[in-house]
Amino acid sequence: MLRRWGNVVAHHALVVLLSGIALAVAAGVYGASVFDSLSQGGFDDPDSEAYAALELEREEVGNREVDVVAVYLSEELEVTDPAFRRSVQDALAGIPADTVTQVVTWYDTREPTLVSEDRRATQVLISLAGESQDDYLDNYDELRPVLEAEGLETQLAGSYAIYDDVNERTAEDLERAELISLPIVALLALLIFGSVVAASMPVLVGGLAVVGALAVVRLLTEFTEVSIFSVNVITLLGMGLAIDYALFVVSRFREELALLPPDDRDAPATAIRRTMTTAGRTVLFSGLTVAAAMSSLLVFPQGFLRSMGYGGMAAVTVAMLAALTVLPAVLRLLGRRIDGGRLPWRRHRPVVVDSDHGAWARLARGVMRRPVAVLVVVTVGLLVLASPFLGVKWGSVDHRILPPDSESYIAAETLAEEFGAETSTATVVVEGADPAGLAAYSRDLADVPGVAAVSPVAAEGDAAVLRVSWEGGSQTEASQQLVRDLREVEPGSGRALVGGLTADTVDLETSLADHLPWMAVVVVAVMLVLLFLAFGSLVLPVKAVLMNVLSIAAAFGVVTWIFSDGNLEGLLDFTSQGFLDMTNPILMAAILFGLSMDYEVFLLSRVREQWDLGAAEPDPGRRNEIAVATGVQKTGRIITSAALLLGVVIGAFGLSGVLFMKMIGIGMLVALLIDATVVRALLVPATMKLLGAWNWWAPGPLRRWWERHGFREEETATPAPQERVLSGR
Repeated sequence: MLRRWGNVVAHHALVVLLSGIALAVAAGVYGASVFDSLSQGGFDDPDSEAYAALELEREEVGNREVDVVAVYLSEELEVTDPAFRRSVQDALAGIPADTVTQVVTWYDTREPTLVSEDRRATQVLISLAGESQDDYLDNYDELRPVLEAEGLETQLAGSYAIYDDVNERTAEDLERAELISLPIVALLALLIFGSVVAASMPVLVGGLAVVGALAVVRLLTEFTEVSIFSVNVITLLGMGLAIDYALFVVSRFREELALLPPDDRDAPATAIRRTMTTAGRTVLFSGLTVAAAMSSLLVFPQGFLRSMGYGGMAAVTVAMLAALTVLPAVLRLLGRRIDGGRLPWRRHRPVVVDSDHGAWARLARGVMRRPVAVLVVVTVGLLVLASPFLGVKWGSVDHRILPPDSESYIAAETLAEEFGAETSTATVVVEGADPAGLAAYSRDLADVPGVAAVSPVAAEGDAAVLRVSWEGGSQTEASQQLVRDLREVEPGSGRALVGGLTADTVDLETSLADHLPWMAVVVVAVMLVLLFLAFGSLVLPVKAVLMNVLSIAAAFGVVTWIFSDGNLEGLLDFTSQGFLDMTNPILMAAILFGLSMDYEVFLLSRVREQWDLGAAEPDPGRRNEIAVATGVQKTGRIITSAALLLGVVIGAFGLSGVLFMKMIGIGMLVALLIDATVVRALLVPATMKLLGAWNWWAPGPLRRWWERHGFREEETATPAPQERVLSGR
């Protein structure tokens, strides 16, 4: 298939290029409006009890959740002063009626908890109107400027104030990450590729990947909800994989071109055909494996996780297609001009086509001399790094994920300082209980250890809403356990549903735990099938999955040690929440599993290529060692370079002020470095040495099927590897 496609590109490169440009322009025009179609919500599970409680509450009495807390403060006036009251009431009078369902003030209720101890601040509790989180955020955007009270300091707290700040900060941090990383990536690409023209290839593929993926996501919004956070994944994977694929394809093209006579006019066409059947095949399987890893996010009911899957699959697929169409067409047209604008110190350097000699090959041979020792030491080291993850604590979003200068962070701190200890609440929606039963149920709820108060909020027909409050943050383990205890209390008659922010977290953990095994099944099953199709082995896919699990677990351990346990807070400029946002490791696992397989496919492709070329070697052990050493030598520099460039892109996310963005950036950077160095340079040679010829084992029927139908690299005119020095490319 790829051999035929290589012939098409070799003979019709200009047509392929112009077609690609036309599609890119159309995608750019169509995808330009994608941001108007993206959702800001998608964090809930429609099958959860908390969601059901909110739906029942909306249906029976209207939304009574405290979505926004407006805090009004004065240094001179007290809440009871007419000027203070008039200013607050004038601000609230401007609230559009269709944006809220309830506004609770001290002036209406005389509830003492709504006034600060010094009487110079008051809270206003606001319930937003709407049918979805997206509606709530839209209404909050409309409400926010109206709530400013003349002559008073106004601060906005609550979950939707936090969500709004997170969305705003994330967009700003993403833009800043791009501004920081792209110049560094451009400089490093120039140093790695050695010429201006070659270094521009990742930019070409990356631009096409991002533009095309945005158009795909725009199309998806016609059929399903897609979160704004999908854009983050598109940027990350689109640029990251563009770097990888451009390195793979350009490096192989230059290598094949260097093997052909300088005066051969057909050399670029020949080189691109060989490149498509080798590096092109690698890119194809890499793209499929990364897309498969991202598709595993589609098993979750939370819209924003599925959106990450949509964005990731779109970015990977378009990057892969660009690297297999537009990039080879450009290379075919450029030919030896791919080295145009060579750096001065690279102009007269002879080109060495890597063989089984060199620094990376020597490292691989050193590992293979003591494979058991290396395997044990590295595995134990990675398990030690992973060990903090055994004690991980889970939570979800609160104001502490934001930097201290964020408006909602400041407002939350003001609430704690002015109104006493931090409190949390749960909303209990009761349906079908008579007054006596409701009173008895309220008393039972109040008797749950830790509960401070149970208050009636609203009633309509046989439905009632109660608010249970207690001291402590909404995301602590104690608060989550208290919600579980509340759910154990049975009403005397009818039914009761417990919702609220803490209940959302409890249900999120349950939902993720229920769907996580299916994610694992999808990832592992697809990886086993794809890697078997690529290499004709059942052993290598299993080994690859196990090593990737080990490296990802090590990264999770580091993330837990830093962000949950609170180490390196000063150095990394954050305040630990004391737990991890439980959705982040799932997102990281999907991305990292795909990226790890990206490098695995690239390395094993060269090892398999050399194994096939060494068929005449009578000693299977020596044949295996040569194949592994040659594969590591030929890919070591490229994988390291790709990891370095991708590390810059990912690491820039670690500079974010939003805690979960920082965690993803640093966690993925750690995993990437472990995978590209320790795993590829040490674990792979050690395990492949120990397995020997078993690396390529498959049952007889499967082996025969693969030999007939598998995606094998076509034979090329490339001679068997031996060290070759050629005059400058």
